[in-house]
Amino acid sequence: MNKRLLAILAAIGAGTIYGINHTVAKALMPVYIQPFGFILLRVTGAAILFWLISPLGPKEKIATSDWPRLLGCSILGMCINMLFFFKGLNLTTPINSSVITTITPIIVLVLAAILIKEKITLLKTIGIITGLAGALGLILFSSSEVRNASNIPLGNFLVLVNATSYGLYLILVKPLTGRYHPFTLMKWLFTMAVIINLPFTLKEFIQVEWSSLPIEAILGMSFVVVGTTFLTYLLNVYALRQLSASTISAFVYLQPLIAIIYAVSTGADSLNLLKIVAALLVFAGVYMVTRKPRPKPAA
Repeated sequence: MNKRLLAILAAIGAGTIYGINHTVAKALMPVYIQPFGFILLRVTGAAILFWLISPLGPKEKIATSDWPRLLGCSILGMCINMLFFFKGLNLTTPINSSVITTITPIIVLVLAAILIKEKITLLKTIGIITGLAGALGLILFSSSEVRNASNIPLGNFLVLVNATSYGLYLILVKPLTGRYHPFTLMKWLFTMAVIINLPFTLKEFIQVEWSSLPIEAILGMSFVVVGTTFLTYLLNVYALRQLSASTISAFVYLQPLIAIIYAVSTGADSLNLLKIVAALLVFAGVYMVTRKPRPKPAA
């Protein structure tokens, strides 16, 4: 099996886990754990796991010149990204959050155009506007409150901030994936994330009644730490070694498909016309943004 195919399978695996996570994590908040407390559990658990497996990889020293970029990646990918996503998910619904997350490829394209001067074609411009319309439609026209979703417009907006932060993380971390082993990158990124997140998350973390958690809550938290955090970040950073940031970001639109199937089948969410139209707009936008132009025929 070639490396590119393995990278694609890794990206598909990460997208599938993320899709299920929208419902699993939502069911745990705020009943058993508050969103910020959940983030401290995520980054601490992942940091421990990456340090435990790091001896299996090569011994590498981070170059002094790479530490600022590493710090920026940790802030964007393991702090802002996680804090805003879980806070937003706590306020909105699993389907809403998964649909808005699919705008990441569009954000990556815009950021790539600004940061690395990637050309934006007319088709991609139309795609950006179309996808943004779908995301904004969910933010502006959703009902303000449903069961277990107390402020849907605000939650949707926070998920949009999360998608922006994650898109920028993918662009910034890409050069590092070519210089360091995934284990090396992840152990340092998550170690820094524990320190940075601590002041914002410790209060909610210590409020958790750990001794009285039911088995389903423990299993759900374990899935989020091991699956949604440890495995997905490892799979994505592995995939980035072979694929571009924009290609990786395109796999994000597996999430609504998985999230909708899982959420509806478990009764955690339901479909309505707004969600369907918004999802179609976002999908259309992502398709236009990620579609490769046809090569011009030879004269």
